[in-house]
Amino acid sequence: MTLRVTLKDALTSAVDRLSAAQVGSPRMNAELLAMFTLGCDRAYLFAHPERELTSAEQARFEDSVSQRARGVPAQYITGHQEFWGMDFIVSPAVLIPRPETEHVIETVLQLTNKNNGGRTSPPGIPTRILDVGTGSGCIALALAKELAHAEIHATDISAGALEVAHANAARHQFESRIHFHQTDLLHGIDPANFDFVVSNPPYVGQSEEDEVQLEVRKYEPRNAVFAGPTGLEVIERLIPQALAVLRPGGWLVIEISGSIVDRVKHVLGGWQQVQVTNDLQGIARVAFAQKP
Repeated sequence: MTLRVTLKDALTSAVDRLSAAQVGSPRMNAELLAMFTLGCDRAYLFAHPERELTSAEQARFEDSVSQRARGVPAQYITGHQEFWGMDFIVSPAVLIPRPETEHVIETVLQLTNKNNGGRTSPPGIPTRILDVGTGSGCIALALAKELAHAEIHATDISAGALEVAHANAARHQFESRIHFHQTDLLHGIDPANFDFVVSNPPYVGQSEEDEVQLEVRKYEPRNAVFAGPTGLEVIERLIPQALAVLRPGGWLVIEISGSIVDRVKHVLGGWQQVQVTNDLQGIARVAFAQKP
């Protein structure tokens, strides 16, 4: 005989288990996994605490909680993450989109407003944007949403990541707006052809590994997090390649961290209007510069 479990009891047990496993925000995680299991919203959880779970629901919820207690990110369990007001499919093939990366979108939008729609191309030719290391496609799709007339390209070295990005583009009906390329950074991209190069590249150094959350180190793709011994290795390759593909006056916009900000500024020494913006915690988060 199957033991009857109410939603309230299942949530209480999940919170206790996640707390014991030292998972941050155990109540929020338990509720998120319950919403995923039942296909409902948070209001439903509060309104129906005595609702009994079926045996199949109990099994699915238990499996989800077990994975989260082991450290698997909730986004990989549910397969979804919100970014820029959009729902993105995510998998272990891609980095989980984070709120800090929205500062990249904000910077591009500020520059397009400031600089004649972002155009360095002749009148009548759409603004052309290239997202390097697109992962889930979150940057490319957010910019497609905000800049209706832009032509957007996106690259990634990972076939698995591009599969996820393609799926997200299809879900949001941007297939015709975004052109995907499987390549290492900007290899094979036409020179002097873009108004913006944007990227959230790997920028964590291996020497900083112990400072990175365990679940990030263990479950998210290492080549999307760690750049090499210093954290600057990918950016040092990207900057000269971006210089080659940007039109004169075009902009490079990249996510960075406070630990590499001075070194990034040094590598951008030959560029114009080199600037850095901080995130909401006051940490250097986005570097941008204009091609001479």
